[in-house]
Amino acid sequence: MAANPTIRLGVNIDHVATVRNARGGRHPDPVKAAEIAIAAGADGITAHLREDRRHIVDDDIARLKERITKPLNFEMAATPEMVGIACKVRPHAACIVPEKRQERTTEGGLDAAGQRDALRGTVDKLAEAGIRVSLFIAADPAQIEAAAVIGAPVIEIHTGAWCEAVAAGDAAASAAEFARIARSAKHASSMGLEVHAGHGLDFVTAATIAALPEIAELNIGHFLIGEAIFDGLDAVVRKMHAMMNQGRRNGGAGG
Repeated sequence: MAANPTIRLGVNIDHVATVRNARGGRHPDPVKAAEIAIAAGADGITAHLREDRRHIVDDDIARLKERITKPLNFEMAATPEMVGIACKVRPHAACIVPEKRQERTTEGGLDAAGQRDALRGTVDKLAEAGIRVSLFIAADPAQIEAAAVIGAPVIEIHTGAWCEAVAAGDAAASAAEFARIARSAKHASSMGLEVHAGHGLDFVTAATIAALPEIAELNIGHFLIGEAIFDGLDAVVRKMHAMMNQGRRNGGAGG
């Protein structure tokens, strides 16, 4: 697959719902947040409907599908319930992620290599409903090759370990993790897969990873919602888009 001259920003609005659910009621509304993000330049909206409904709930997904003007990326576990909801709502895309009730956030990539048969059935059902499927996986050749065998047209590389190493100031670990991501992006692209990335990204790491020409999209949520408390969602989405575009043009901000 050819390198991408531009890079898209998907804004995850899960944690607007987290704040709403902490108090109950309807405020703040994640759908309004999605509309603000789109007006500020977001290329799509991501929302994860977890099995325990800890943040996004079913009504949010229905209203997002009805009201937003950019693609909806529905993050989901590979369960019959979530496949049924996705096939009913028919979002533009579905990203299959691992999910554990006890985790605060998604802790790692999907074991596509170990679940090939089960995931193939899930991917086929979603594809039959006209939904573009991605698999959220580690930067690992075995997982990438499994994704291709399963038939998912897109992978999303889990960037959490790299971002944690950068935040800790561990230059050796961050360089090693970034090299893994770069190799994996190139490998996946050579196999005809579209490559996305996300988890733990901030302005600097987003600019850095945007330099990888194989990556078509970054999905970012927690950092943007946190920064929006101080600077407003419109401003932080615009800044993130600018940082990503600058990284793509200038070769990033360093590994």
